[in-house]
Amino acid sequence: MRRLFPVTDQTATEPREWGLDDIAEAYAYPRPGPGGPAPWLRANMVSTLDGAAQHDGRSQPISNATDMRIFGTLRALADVVLVGAETVRQEGYRPARARAEFARRREAAGQGPAPAIAIVSASLDLDFSLPLFTSPLVPTLVLTGAAAAPDRVAAAEKAGARVVVAGDGTGVEPDRVVPALAGLGHTRLLTEGGPRLLGQLVAAGVLDELCVTLSPLLTAGDAQRIAGGPAIAVPQRYALASLLEEDGFLYGSYRRERGD
Repeated sequence: MRRLFPVTDQTATEPREWGLDDIAEAYAYPRPGPGGPAPWLRANMVSTLDGAAQHDGRSQPISNATDMRIFGTLRALADVVLVGAETVRQEGYRPARARAEFARRREAAGQGPAPAIAIVSASLDLDFSLPLFTSPLVPTLVLTGAAAAPDRVAAAEKAGARVVVAGDGTGVEPDRVVPALAGLGHTRLLTEGGPRLLGQLVAAGVLDELCVTLSPLLTAGDAQRIAGGPAIAVPQRYALASLLEEDGFLYGSYRRERGD
């Protein structure tokens, strides 16, 4: 892998082996300010050259081994992994696991052994017999609205999930997601979509950073883009923070320009 941006020395653009520590440094969360860490929401997605976020309904066919290493590293840096219920169902989500390679880094940051998975769901139509609920290292969170069906809330809590209210209706209000998680002490936030959830977060103006892998593949068809839903009135500007390349895949990180 090689770094294309930012170039920090004359040899930075030369290909070399990147270890997990190198990747972790490249994708480090912003340093805490004088008042302590502020919530930071980043997304991690993969896209083909023609804009497809999936092939046959899943992201794995357009990914590669390095993308999955970055995927695992971003999880290892996060307090919480935020994901939509449909993505949980389609991608067969499992609990985040503790990784020995990141144990010291997480301990130094005051984090537990693994991030919690936080599922956004209005209906709470979830299979509570899955390992995501029966055997997580840390309890799974379910974000929903105050008017969610009481029997489904009870089922989630009986399964060991922690139900977090982030909306006054049946569903979650996207602009309340970050404050709700920060209120539990979670400031390093990562969302893995899917496209509908990411589109809602973009529209709400709460996404701080987009990490996106551009896969050198063409799929055509009618696959979703990485962010779905209605168009926003004014496009949001993000600045390139980091760009890596390997075997034609580009691994970019873009951060919101606060002046917009």
